[in-house]
Amino acid sequence: MATSIGIISDTHGTLSDSALALLAEVDHIIHAGDIGGPDILRMLSALAPTTAVLGNNDFDEYGSSVGRFAHPVIDGVRFLVSHYPRDVRIGFNGCAGLAAGDPIPQVCIHGHTHVPELLYGKEARPADILLCPGAAFRPRGGFERSLAKMVVEDGRVLSVRIETLSGDALFEYGTQPEKVNLNDAE
Repeated sequence: MATSIGIISDTHGTLSDSALALLAEVDHIIHAGDIGGPDILRMLSALAPTTAVLGNNDFDEYGSSVGRFAHPVIDGVRFLVSHYPRDVRIGFNGCAGLAAGDPIPQVCIHGHTHVPELLYGKEARPADILLCPGAAFRPRGGFERSLAKMVVEDGRVLSVRIETLSGDALFEYGTQPEKVNLNDAE
């Protein structure tokens, strides 16, 4: 059975009813930083298990489970989550979010830019997907407030959709229920 993941970033202490509604039926939530207060994580955790990282506007008020990086494995898919794009872009010398010998994540997620982004194939390598869900508060670049949804199953990403808080698609990749092998996408 597939697992749905809601991906949100840059809430800055504000979580709208429309964002909560879009996340109401997901199985897991990832918050890519600039949370803005423990109440945000409490609201998200009431919906689904939540993984979060610290942003540049966050303080060490969330406990030891929220740090600069997160490496969740959800339904067999390996993730690397950090607030800053530079911390998840993997180059020849690795990246700040990976230690020597760590497996390459399939999905790298960041926030901070407040601009939605979805890269896959050659542009995301060595990961399969690199994404920023945009911002749930104070978007930039002419975009509306947004978040992302992903469906994974048995170690594979089936689909990714970055959408506005009104539900309009900004970027999409993959299909469901047909499985997509992102390594073959060029």
